[in-house]
Amino acid sequence: MSRPMGKDTRMILLSTVGIFLVLLILVATSSIFTVQTRQAAVIERMGKFHHVAHAGLNIKIPFVDKVRDRISLQVQQLDVMVETKTQDNVFVQIPVAVQYQVVEGREREAYYLLSNHEQQIIAYVQDNVRSSVAGMKLDESFSSKDDIARNVAESLRDNMAEYGWHFVNTLVTDIRPDSKVRDSMNAINAAQRERDAAVSQAEAEKIRVVKEAEGAAEARRLQGRGVADQRKEIVEGIAAQYELLREAGIEESPEVLMLVSQYLDAMVDVAGNGGSNVMFMPNNPGGMGELFDGMRNVLYSTQLSAAHKSPKTKRFPQQRDNTTKD
Repeated sequence: MSRPMGKDTRMILLSTVGIFLVLLILVATSSIFTVQTRQAAVIERMGKFHHVAHAGLNIKIPFVDKVRDRISLQVQQLDVMVETKTQDNVFVQIPVAVQYQVVEGREREAYYLLSNHEQQIIAYVQDNVRSSVAGMKLDESFSSKDDIARNVAESLRDNMAEYGWHFVNTLVTDIRPDSKVRDSMNAINAAQRERDAAVSQAEAEKIRVVKEAEGAAEARRLQGRGVADQRKEIVEGIAAQYELLREAGIEESPEVLMLVSQYLDAMVDVAGNGGSNVMFMPNNPGGMGELFDGMRNVLYSTQLSAAHKSPKTKRFPQQRDNTTKD
């Protein structure tokens, strides 16, 4: 018959089993590890790089393999402030935003080849920006931000590609000169805008004056055409009235009748149209008197000529001759 196990023996056995279970749990927990999405874990075996573990559940040899570090595969951004001098001796501050990430499959180079990749990126950015801006004037640097960013991106890709880094984008977000320089630039811009405004206002005034002159010239041209048309109509009217008088049998001095008719028509027109602005008058003070004297003399001579040629007047001399003979 077997002897029953003693109390001390049972305690020792239970302690041994418990220790074994604890060691088993420790081994399991140290052998299994997880890696988050868009991350990579660098695994070393006995202090030497062994492999890279990617997202998900991974297994390693406990107490032999070690997770040295975890690397993010996401796009990261590094902000770099570069202070430099332009060609016209103006100091400016240029903030540059560099967006980059680790190339998948080259996590080993990205982790081991550079002790501090951020400092290396900053050095390349500062060197390239300073060499680019040094050959530009301040105004040119403002308009060449894209060229500066493109040069920085090309430099980073050429120099950092062998280290397992991919540069997504490089942005020059601003160019900041000294506050006094900014105030001077604003004053120059304000003066330039005032000059442009004055030039524009002068051009507008010039156009207005020219248009007014053109309008006045057109008005005078149309007025002259109107006067010419009026004279033409007067001449045609005189000719028509002359023809009417000749058809009516009036052959003696029709010009006088035409002159009187036109004069009376002109007087009626001037009296009836108080708003008329064209009137033909003699150019000397005695002109009006000469005009009326001429008209009176012409009328008087015409009446005398008509009286001598009429049959009634021809009988008077014969009567006087007969009386004398008697």
